[in-house]
Amino acid sequence: MTSASTNLQDWPGALRRYIFASAVLHLVWEIVQLPLYSIWTEAISKRAFAVAHCTLGDLMIAGLTLLIALAYWGTSKWPRSGTRVVWLVLLVLGAGYTVFSEWLNVSVRGSWSYAPSMPVIPILGTGLAPFLQWIVVPSAALWIAIGRGPWRDH
Repeated sequence: MTSASTNLQDWPGALRRYIFASAVLHLVWEIVQLPLYSIWTEAISKRAFAVAHCTLGDLMIAGLTLLIALAYWGTSKWPRSGTRVVWLVLLVLGAGYTVFSEWLNVSVRGSWSYAPSMPVIPILGTGLAPFLQWIVVPSAALWIAIGRGPWRDH
């Protein structure tokens, strides 16, 4: 076993890589999807605040969903094995929270709104971009953290 593969099996290192990758990937996603929200027409200072605020929220959600997934479904062999169930739980928790949060903040509180260009998932009313964010970003961040597709257990 090489030192690189040993590093990838170190769970504290995997956690650090996951959090760092999540921060970077969520930041990029928030910037790219910003034109799909009505705030896109606001002053740049409001847009910058929204990106920073949402990225920090995303990072908290990413950390908590991983913690929950590992606490209930992780094994002592993670990340060497048992990554598939952790990854699936991340997707369910992240996407589930997104559906709830988007509903609460768009439909109930009116905290933000979608631009007409935002594709919306029928029945749910959730924007497609934030929903996909919680499929793509956790998958990519976990891949970076463990050095392989998280759906592939060894």
